[in-house]
Amino acid sequence: MELPLAGGTQGAVPMDAETAAAYGLTEKGPARAQGLLDRFGRSHTYLRISVTERCNLRCKYCMPEEGVTLLPRDHLLSYEEIERLAALFVRLGVRKIRLTGGEPLVRRDIDDLVARIGRLKDHGLRELAMTSNALLLRDHIPHFLRSGLDAVNLSLDTLRPDRFQRITGRPGCEETIEAIQAAARAGFRSVKVNAVVMKGVNDDEIVDLARAFAGELPLEVRYIEYMPFEGNGWGDALQMFPAAAIRARLEERFELAPLGLQETAQIYRARERGGAELPGRIGIISSMTEPFCSTCNRTRLTADGNFRWCLLDEGEIDLRAPMRAGATDADLVAIIEEGLRRKNAGHAPASVLKESQKAAGPSRARSMIRIGG
Repeated sequence: MELPLAGGTQGAVPMDAETAAAYGLTEKGPARAQGLLDRFGRSHTYLRISVTERCNLRCKYCMPEEGVTLLPRDHLLSYEEIERLAALFVRLGVRKIRLTGGEPLVRRDIDDLVARIGRLKDHGLRELAMTSNALLLRDHIPHFLRSGLDAVNLSLDTLRPDRFQRITGRPGCEETIEAIQAAARAGFRSVKVNAVVMKGVNDDEIVDLARAFAGELPLEVRYIEYMPFEGNGWGDALQMFPAAAIRARLEERFELAPLGLQETAQIYRARERGGAELPGRIGIISSMTEPFCSTCNRTRLTADGNFRWCLLDEGEIDLRAPMRAGATDADLVAIIEEGLRRKNAGHAPASVLKESQKAAGPSRARSMIRIGG
């Protein structure tokens, strides 16, 4: 849910003129107002940047049970490389950047990267956001607000400590709840709670999560259909709980008034049956059963520097190697545009995705943690 704007870039150190010129940036100036266009005419104005594959949790839907082989540190993009690519994408019309992981807060000096990207707000970037599990968030909040971080999406699938540990492999339920509450009161423009719903695992907490957060605070609780990724047991050990069933479960206790599609989520105003309206909002992300591919505006940059045009497509193109070999910005733009030309009209059904991931194997198919949440 959108909250009154606070923080902005006040207190942030502006990008100096020499650095801006090196990146080809002009004050408030975009080169492409329409964004990056694919062959279907979709404008891509939203870039998600994964800064690490590391995480302090082991969520079943994100990381394969056997874990993942972490990349050598020199395979990760440096902060200077991330800043260069972010500036390039802003010149190409990107207006929103989200930092993800893994868990972005486990990467050393993450405050520095947020400040670097925040400076792009003087050059066309309109929104800077982060997705996090919230466990390490509280100490970073003051700096993030000063540096221009507008929004945080915080992951929590259960209110029960024992269940939290079963899902994530680690303790920390109470700390996560407290961090979400702190973020909601801190002054971010937008705070959202993301819950992945799995049949027989946490679908009995759908209403409880809404009441705990949207019922108490002016934030948005978003329920996400469980998606298939390499090694996460989709359809076998863990089952998807579809969007229609999520809505039905909510409607047992709430009157839902649809507010339309906002990015990837159908948003609802909720009122307790026979009672008061909730101060927050409800969102449902139905990537599997009601996909939103026709309006997709997002691309991704993995922690090791691969450009991806679809979360659920294994296609990607390396930007790190050309950049380290001396590629110019024009060279990188050509690679990005070539990748975007490969984007399909939509992704395959979940069952097909699962089989294609099995066929590709872990050497080609990426787990969620290696793509970026």
